[in-house]
Amino acid sequence: MKNKILIVEDDIAFGKMIANFLERRQFEVQIATNSEEAKTQIETQKYQLLITDLQLPDGSGLELLDFSRKNAKKTQTILMTGYAEVSTAVEAIKKGALDYISKPFRPEELVMIIEQALETENKEVPVNVSEEKKQPAKEIETVKSGFVAGNSGVSKKFNEYLKLVGPTQMNVLLQGESGTGKEVAANAIHNFSDRKDKNFVAVDCGAIPKEIAASEFFGHIKGSFTGAITDKKGHFEAAHLGTLFLDEVGNLSYENQIQLLRALQERKIKPVGSSKEIEVDVRIVTATNEDLVKAVSEGNFREDLYHRLNEFSIQIPSLRERTEDLFLFTHYFLEQANASLGKNVIGLSKQVEEAFKRYAWPGNLRELKNVIKRSVLLTNSSLIPLDVIPREVMEASEKKAAPKDFSKNSNEKQLIINALKEAGNNKSRAAKLLNITRKTLYNKLEQYQIEL
Repeated sequence: MKNKILIVEDDIAFGKMIANFLERRQFEVQIATNSEEAKTQIETQKYQLLITDLQLPDGSGLELLDFSRKNAKKTQTILMTGYAEVSTAVEAIKKGALDYISKPFRPEELVMIIEQALETENKEVPVNVSEEKKQPAKEIETVKSGFVAGNSGVSKKFNEYLKLVGPTQMNVLLQGESGTGKEVAANAIHNFSDRKDKNFVAVDCGAIPKEIAASEFFGHIKGSFTGAITDKKGHFEAAHLGTLFLDEVGNLSYENQIQLLRALQERKIKPVGSSKEIEVDVRIVTATNEDLVKAVSEGNFREDLYHRLNEFSIQIPSLRERTEDLFLFTHYFLEQANASLGKNVIGLSKQVEEAFKRYAWPGNLRELKNVIKRSVLLTNSSLIPLDVIPREVMEASEKKAAPKDFSKNSNEKQLIINALKEAGNNKSRAAKLLNITRKTLYNKLEQYQIEL
């Protein structure tokens, strides 16, 4: 019998793409485009798995998760979203979601999570669970916190800045290399503010086509353009009284920059197709790994918008500047991976510890997180062995620690070269591997004079 899956996604083309991929792998798939339609299907049919977008036209994926937990207790839930924020991921897992996947993702990643869900469903849970398999309370607390302060001098200074600016209403610009945890820092600023009980909305500006940016930021009304089948609330309205985090803000088109500047100046927005203005009270935190001062001087970024966004700037340190904190982050990501994958790996073997110390971590915290999660998945013992970590990290344990150039430019250039090599010089694929936009990749190729 085929496993039955319900996909809830208001982007019809994207939903069909996922459905077609899963159907080719012998899953029985049905699609709902909104929360009400999904609830009806959940009440009338039995599904092994519910895969729902976090943002729905008439509700949220978290609400649908609650409904499914009450009305279809055996149905596992996976949330997918473009808002890749730690706090929402933790909230989803706390509410009973199996996992959380951020768009854009490869269908193969989703299949891996689905297979894990169905495997978990088919396992019988023993009546007496041994202490070894129980989730320690300390682990749960660490996963809930969503932020690791760090003990190194550079981390303490960075944390002081977050605490200092958090309670103010100043707009903050976060700068740093890719993978340093800009969104986590933005969320920390939000949590230090008096807006902490309101929404924190994260937006990847590099993933928004300029043609629909106005709709994404300010919303639209039904019928305002082809495909606008329902009213849609934009990011500004969703973040009213809270914090709006704009990641990769340097990727916005000049026209979109003008629209954003107007919204910030007037504190009012107008949904596409509407004649009515809506007042919004939103604090803006932005992030970039590009040189906005250079973009301003070259005429690619508006100077007035830059100053509006940069009322206070914070440079996020790279992981190689926080080597004292390496194993604090390792422990945190280990707990996350255990919670997500249902494993109980307690630490690293001595050889892996040495490899981690000698590796440069050009991809920063994101790379460390991915390495830990992959390693936990492949580990069948209490300690992560050397043979399950990626080759580039493993090779670090086989070499004597030699003097290396750990400057930002050196490591970033090498990371790009490695990604291009892995992608066979396919720029789109390389950009995905680096988790940056094609535009950012092209800028970096020019900056580091990398020839293909």
